[in-house]
Amino acid sequence: MRSARWRFLFGIAVVGCSPGGQAPVPVRDERAALRHAIDSMLAAPETRQARWGILIVDPERADTLYSFDAGKLLVPASNMKLLTSAVALDALGPEYRFATPIMTRGEMRAGALEGDLLIVGRGDPSVSDNMAGDAMLPLRAIADSLWDRGVRRIRGRLLAYGNAFPDATAGTAWNWEDLDFSYGAKIDELLFNEGFSEIHVRGGDRPGDPPRARTSPARTFPKIRVEATTIARGTGRDSVAQVDAVKDTLRGDVVLTGTIPAGDTTTIEVTHRDPSEAYLAALGEALRERGIVVGDSVIASPAPRMDTLIVMRAPPLSQILAAFLKPSQNQIGEMLFKSIALQRTDTGSARVARRVVAERLRGWGAENGGFQIMDGSGLSRQDLVSPETIVRVLDAMRKSPQFQVYFDALPVAGIDGTLRGRMRSTMAEANVRGKTGTLSNVRSLSGYVYTAGGRLLLFSVLCNNYLVPTAYITRVQDTIAAGLARLHDGAPRRGGGGGSGGSGH
Repeated sequence: MRSARWRFLFGIAVVGCSPGGQAPVPVRDERAALRHAIDSMLAAPETRQARWGILIVDPERADTLYSFDAGKLLVPASNMKLLTSAVALDALGPEYRFATPIMTRGEMRAGALEGDLLIVGRGDPSVSDNMAGDAMLPLRAIADSLWDRGVRRIRGRLLAYGNAFPDATAGTAWNWEDLDFSYGAKIDELLFNEGFSEIHVRGGDRPGDPPRARTSPARTFPKIRVEATTIARGTGRDSVAQVDAVKDTLRGDVVLTGTIPAGDTTTIEVTHRDPSEAYLAALGEALRERGIVVGDSVIASPAPRMDTLIVMRAPPLSQILAAFLKPSQNQIGEMLFKSIALQRTDTGSARVARRVVAERLRGWGAENGGFQIMDGSGLSRQDLVSPETIVRVLDAMRKSPQFQVYFDALPVAGIDGTLRGRMRSTMAEANVRGKTGTLSNVRSLSGYVYTAGGRLLLFSVLCNNYLVPTAYITRVQDTIAAGLARLHDGAPRRGGGGGSGGSGH
């Protein structure tokens, strides 16, 4: 059972209001209460062994409300997305639309392309269930456009053309174990459904009958080989589906193994081995659905002539950011990261992206030693960022013409995204706009909060190397954010107001 001290510290009334709903305490006293509450939480037995970095500022007053090791480098996890999205907005603009040219290599004769159809990938992340509702819809739109232009047959192949993202399809220093999960799916210039598909499995009607399986969003990709078995429903493990999807690296298909009770259903996510292959397979399916025949003959030496038939354009970046930040979607982060480099230098590599992002961060006032950027999503444990750097970015966006777009794309406490279930029934609910971050032994929360007096505060609370359940760390972060929401206006303390923890602890 949690001690009375923990109940007090995690009670939202700890900061900014006297007990019983009486008149607000003086500003100087509530500042002292804020510092005391945070210091006490960091010193508690459950959290004192963790490594913390905290910075809370009132930017308009240049007033530091609290600082604890704010210049130290910590693994940010998905707080990295705050940096990626800010630089993307600055570099590309909110109305930027990813473009995917569809080109022909060969002559068009009587509705037949005597050659190949080339798909020129430039990093569009929007061909996904997450953004389109059905990842096949944008590809069906391509098929409809080709049909409207008189294309009835493609005698050659569907090919990915160009090499906009010339380096690895996985992020720098990603764990190998992550690559089999949707959050760790690979990316490339062409990306279908954020790098993964679902396999929906239904047990047979009777024990011994073969299970049935289908894929989505594409019906024909990936190819499936069912070796799983239907069993009678029993107890324990035999009461639920125990089906695994194993990639056959030689044949390129996915093998379903294990058992499933008769009539039961389960859904398995499987990542795409080759992102471009998945995109082209799904596009081929969309073309065939529209009645366009693909690859019905071999073109020995297609004509060198190349023409652009159509250009598919994604929704504006302002819409993509919400689909990126609210659910904390890693693959969009990597696509944006490399697209920043592609737009600025015409080379969409992680190496160039790191340089471009670093230049922008320094331009916003971040110290050279205040960050190490390795990817765009925060999945890399080699990412290192200080709370000072994060607050610099938050402040730069606060002063940017794009602030409202950035602000609106962030999760809202108690309302949506990764903050949907947090800070409910507090003054932070429907108030805090922030970004979460979670890896093993890493928990982050940074963003914006309006005080009870109407002032906008910037905060970053990073925690690494804890051994207690993550719920303890989450509770500290939520209590800090909710406490800030209860603060009242008043004259700022001269010369800033660093917390008693200071930057040297």
